[in-house]
Amino acid sequence: MDLNFLSIVIILGIVLISVILHELSHGVVAYWLGDHTAKDAGRLTFNPIKHIDPYMSILVPVILYILKAPVFGGAKPVPVNYHNLKWHEWGMALVAVSGPFTNFLLAFIFFLIGHFSGLAYGSGGELWQFIFAEFIYINLGFMIFNLIPIPPLDGSRILYAIAPDGFRQVLTNIERYGIIIVYMMIFFFGEVFSHLMIGCMDGILNFFYWIVGA
Repeated sequence: MDLNFLSIVIILGIVLISVILHELSHGVVAYWLGDHTAKDAGRLTFNPIKHIDPYMSILVPVILYILKAPVFGGAKPVPVNYHNLKWHEWGMALVAVSGPFTNFLLAFIFFLIGHFSGLAYGSGGELWQFIFAEFIYINLGFMIFNLIPIPPLDGSRILYAIAPDGFRQVLTNIERYGIIIVYMMIFFFGEVFSHLMIGCMDGILNFFYWIVGA
């Protein structure tokens, strides 16, 4: 589908759905594990105003799409107090993995619907093919990006649970600078990063095809 206003609107719609469900899953799992911080902050909601970040939820995904790079982004992090969670660090790891897992599940569900309906292959027209392809790839992109083990991304919370104390302190020390490190990595090594993400996404997509016997 050619780059136009409609395609950008569709991309933004997919991004907002994906990041809202990603962050909502963090809050819901934290609530299940005993922490009500996200609920008290009004984050257990589908209201996009509560979740979206103008930069990471809108600007970055649109720029990446225009540049024909893998689309990823984020939203305002859901507040979680891991001291309130069952199993503390391991509880935090479960909260963290719930976001990427939600994106994985969304990608897989849309893959199954698109595959068996034929909409992903153009049976409903170019527009539907575009929607299904972008929904799958954007959610896989979100999953992979958020699993990078650099604070404050979800991968760091998972790594923290299994890391020795010395390395945990390193993760804690770089927390406030972590997102800057991620941005610098994308800026200076963007092409390599894009190739790695595309390779991972294609590998997962091949796994989906294997599951359905295609």
